[in-house]
Amino acid sequence: MVDLHTPPAHFDMQAFVGQQNQKDLLRLLTCGSVDDGKSTLLGRLLYDSKRVMEDQLTALVADSSRFGTTGAGELDLALLVDGLAAEREQGITIDVAYRFLSTERRTFIVADAPGHEQYTRNMATAASTAELAIILVDASKGILTQTRRHSFIVGLMGIKSVVLAVNKMDLVGYQEAPFVALVQAYEALAQRLGITSLQAIPLAALTGEHVVQRQGHMPWYSGPTLLEYLESVPVEQEASQAPLRMPVQWVNRPHADFRGFAGTLAAGEVRPGDDVVVLPSGKLSQVSRIVSMDGPLQQAVAGDAVTLVLADALDVSRGDVIAQANARPEVADQFAAHLLWMSEAALLPGRAYLLRIGTAQVTAQVTKIKHKINVNTGEQMAAAHLELNDVAVCNLALDRAVPFEPYKVNRSLGGFILVDRMSHATVGCGMVDFALRRAANIHQHDMKVDRAARAAANGQRPCVLWFTGLSGSGKSTVADLVEQKLYRMQRRTMTLDGDNVRHGLNRDLGFKDEDRVENIRRIAEVAKLMVEAGLIVCVSFISPFRNERRMARELMGAGAFYEIFVDASLAVCEQRDPKGLYKKARLGEIPNFTGISSPYEAPQTPDLHLAAGDETPEQLADQVVHFLQQQGVI
Repeated sequence: MVDLHTPPAHFDMQAFVGQQNQKDLLRLLTCGSVDDGKSTLLGRLLYDSKRVMEDQLTALVADSSRFGTTGAGELDLALLVDGLAAEREQGITIDVAYRFLSTERRTFIVADAPGHEQYTRNMATAASTAELAIILVDASKGILTQTRRHSFIVGLMGIKSVVLAVNKMDLVGYQEAPFVALVQAYEALAQRLGITSLQAIPLAALTGEHVVQRQGHMPWYSGPTLLEYLESVPVEQEASQAPLRMPVQWVNRPHADFRGFAGTLAAGEVRPGDDVVVLPSGKLSQVSRIVSMDGPLQQAVAGDAVTLVLADALDVSRGDVIAQANARPEVADQFAAHLLWMSEAALLPGRAYLLRIGTAQVTAQVTKIKHKINVNTGEQMAAAHLELNDVAVCNLALDRAVPFEPYKVNRSLGGFILVDRMSHATVGCGMVDFALRRAANIHQHDMKVDRAARAAANGQRPCVLWFTGLSGSGKSTVADLVEQKLYRMQRRTMTLDGDNVRHGLNRDLGFKDEDRVENIRRIAEVAKLMVEAGLIVCVSFISPFRNERRMARELMGAGAFYEIFVDASLAVCEQRDPKGLYKKARLGEIPNFTGISSPYEAPQTPDLHLAAGDETPEQLADQVVHFLQQQGVI
């Protein structure tokens, strides 16, 4: 059954590679519920199409005797794609296994996605690049919860072509009736999810029926085998027929006489002489040359990695998009989007994340969760935050405008990921639906009286003094003393704390994590306006999360934010506890109390560290004033 042997001496590798490159490439995904037989199906596809190498077959024989689940002396074909030791020991797929398959008519990149719900994020990652999905269903079990979940994500990721592989037909006696009933039930689901092309195939992966070959057990089925269908299904060419879109990956300037912009065409085609626009700047130019690894080109199409040389010396950076001049993508800084959350830590609206779209990276916040979606029923549900594997429709705000297209139009310019700014882990992936506000409609006015003018009039450098620490650490007392000292020095100040913010601007917020994030976001925005007014602003809040304190620092800009850690131990704070809050928190009467039932993330490198447990508030306030003098603030 093995086709790929050691090539003969006259084997022409270059000719072989050229032949492979001329074939269509189809990226496909296999998914479904646990134990529906995805790995076995792929193993059977590789084995029966004679695409298993000698060393793979030798390893399969050994692994089948050790890990196999098909009986003594039988090959367990699932082991061809279950690569992790943990998968082989448990008999399940955890990671996404990628395999390359080439037949006489087409080449394939196949992703075998995990079936367990906790690995849904792995499946979504594989779906993001697939053009077709094979969704397996156990004929004896029917459509299950995870089948619906995977089908929902397939539709969400823009995959329009689906093969419904009704597996294990041997368990229902190869009868037609169970197959027809199952297909009818799935067709209703597919229609609701926007899946426009559906091919149902009855098969038995364990024996190979209708995977590559026919064995006669189902004479009532006259359609194609799985391999026949995969070799003949049309591959969409929409990307090459769309207007030019090339996200700039790299500015290529090896010497002073050459300046090009490297990237992969996400859509369309380009030739020397074409009129183009660079976004978001809107600058116009023409393509003078197309450079590639193979030399100058007269044309590049979607999927080609090239360097474009423009006729004009424009300021173009990584993250910009070169587009067809008379068919531009939109530019916006606020979107409505579908979002799949992929992190164990919850998504909190208002928290700043890094957003990567195309080749651009910006800072973004989920400003509103419009609703969460029950992927099994389609029901829309209210949500204050998102947990692992939740799918929701959200509004996002970016710190600057980026070129984009809706995900259903262009995956490259409409798909994005969210990255945690502290750990740099990918925490979510999303699909842009539409712009909430177009950047072209927003006008930035140059103020005649700006921060510098107000600072000069006040005789001080405006900034934020951000006092953070546990409840009872003394931060509000110290902040108040600092303001008094600055006032006596005739400095212009303002203090923001719980008394004047929690009872007014933020009285609608509680003390859950998502409320704390929004509380600090609002405070930071107000503090920024006060800095613009030329004031020294004392902000005194627990502000327990490093992420939000970092957001506030970045919002103010360089030299306008000082994090002051009023450091008193939990024991000292509990001992001081004049209102008995810690005692109530210990008894469970106050939920989400920082330091007890809600975490406090202490500053790692504060601008000023105050030992609040060792010195008096007056001494601490003097240290702050001295620090401001050293920094040239006063």
